[in-house]
Amino acid sequence: MSEGVRINKYLAECGLCSRREADKLIAEGRVIINGKTAQPGDRVTEGDAVSADGRELKAVTEKVVLAYYKPAGQTVTESDPHAEDTVADAVDYPVRVTYAGRLDKDSEGLLLLTNDGDLINAMMRGRAGHEKEYIVKLNKEPVPEDIEKLSRGVWIEELKKKTKPCRIEKISSRSVRMVITEGLNRQIRRMWRLAGYHVNALKRIRVVTVSLGDLKPGEYTELEPGQMKELYSAVGLKL
Repeated sequence: MSEGVRINKYLAECGLCSRREADKLIAEGRVIINGKTAQPGDRVTEGDAVSADGRELKAVTEKVVLAYYKPAGQTVTESDPHAEDTVADAVDYPVRVTYAGRLDKDSEGLLLLTNDGDLINAMMRGRAGHEKEYIVKLNKEPVPEDIEKLSRGVWIEELKKKTKPCRIEKISSRSVRMVITEGLNRQIRRMWRLAGYHVNALKRIRVVTVSLGDLKPGEYTELEPGQMKELYSAVGLKL
């Protein structure tokens, strides 16, 4: 690290956050390098003392990815003091990890946690089209016309966006399997509400190449080297 790395990349390598979130921390004056407030574009070299919000940071040498089964009712946050049950509190792991993508409080299923900010950044780029797969339980049986309409994409007024085309497969009278390639706020619930349905339960069973498998609510497992390699390759990164 003779020429050093940009401070936002260094924060990501420490597993603190994505580069975009790092830029925000720097702009807010919350990052210190050798006793001075960091500026955008500053570089960190070996031996520099770096801290964020008063906590000393060290670059991570070994990358870790956890597959975690988030239970319904648990909040995906690290900064809400009013949340009673959070992922950060539930996952007791010796290396600091944070979430790559969100899952709303009422939903359950697979959440990936990692100490690699570059992986977080790569997975959260909506334009990259990384797949996420869900099982959706509805309050009534969906008709083919509504499935076709939602599959093509619909305009969500609250978000001022049209959803990208997705795959929807009916798997029982009131349940469907959905594969989407973006992560708009409460996207699946909003889509079905537009078509006149209520989502009774929502479970994410796959993120890119990683599946929920046999995990039970509240359990997590480390990805094996082969799984890590497959995931990194799928999002365009080298492990």
